[in-house]
Amino acid sequence: MRDKNPDGRPGTPSPQASGLLDLNLLRTFLAVYRAGAFTAGARVLGLSQPTVTTQIRSLETQLGRELFERLSRGVAPTPFADELAARVMEPMDALGPVGGGALLGEGDAEPVHLAGPAEYITHCVMPTLAPLVDKGVRLRIAFGLPDDLLDGLRAGRHDLVMATVRPRGRALASVPLADEEFVLVAAPSWAERIGSRLAAEGPAVLHGVPLVSYAEDLPIVRRYWRHVFGRPLTCRPTVTIPDLRAVKEAVVGGAGFSVLPRYLCADDLASGALILLNDPDDPPINTGFLVQRPGSSTNPHVTLVRDHLLRSAHDA
Repeated sequence: MRDKNPDGRPGTPSPQASGLLDLNLLRTFLAVYRAGAFTAGARVLGLSQPTVTTQIRSLETQLGRELFERLSRGVAPTPFADELAARVMEPMDALGPVGGGALLGEGDAEPVHLAGPAEYITHCVMPTLAPLVDKGVRLRIAFGLPDDLLDGLRAGRHDLVMATVRPRGRALASVPLADEEFVLVAAPSWAERIGSRLAAEGPAVLHGVPLVSYAEDLPIVRRYWRHVFGRPLTCRPTVTIPDLRAVKEAVVGGAGFSVLPRYLCADDLASGALILLNDPDDPPINTGFLVQRPGSSTNPHVTLVRDHLLRSAHDA
């Protein structure tokens, strides 16, 4: 039975109207919905891809509606799937892992060990997780470089890792979390000296302007030069600081120019403390991944944190 729209046409059936749905099917649906692919959803759940496909088809049969459009790479949710996810996501997250997991705030769940880049976790993740902390989830946060953190995840030192590289092999399951855009910025004093010459003359106008970077080999700045200007970077850093937050503060203070994630300097760009030196149509972007060892944890709060992060990224 389906609800009806005001004009009498069939509307969106509710899960209750379609009969009692299997919670495991809904859990599989949410995993695929958040991961954007059957294979990635299967890795998160610790299931085989054929099993996930079968479960999604079973749910589609029960609901009488298609949930995903199959693409050459991954899947795209149908409008009905978006509506279903909005209705079941919160109660399913509150239940925790299907099959006997404790409710949020109940039981003696161990702390969740979450690791990732210091800047991203500080600026973007901790404010997002604050509601879970308020309800009883305990967190242990670690910072580091992607390769080191992924090695730690394989060794069991972390439950979840946020990495800017997709791990290879099948030992780790990863789902895209968010994209970070990189921007070329400087303080107003330097921006006034450079003026509009960058667009007309190219990056050579920055020769002589101090470059601030978080590493001596300039990985972020070199990538920006290749992607945007189509040429290698030839200058050396004047200041190196192994923390992008400190790099940003140095640039705000007038130490020179740098390339930074937009999320990190959005407020300073809005206030005028930093000036965007270049605004390309196709800026360089890094995709961040949320990584886990499938079936590695029985802690229900790991699932709660993971799903909360994925939902927050999807809603952003």
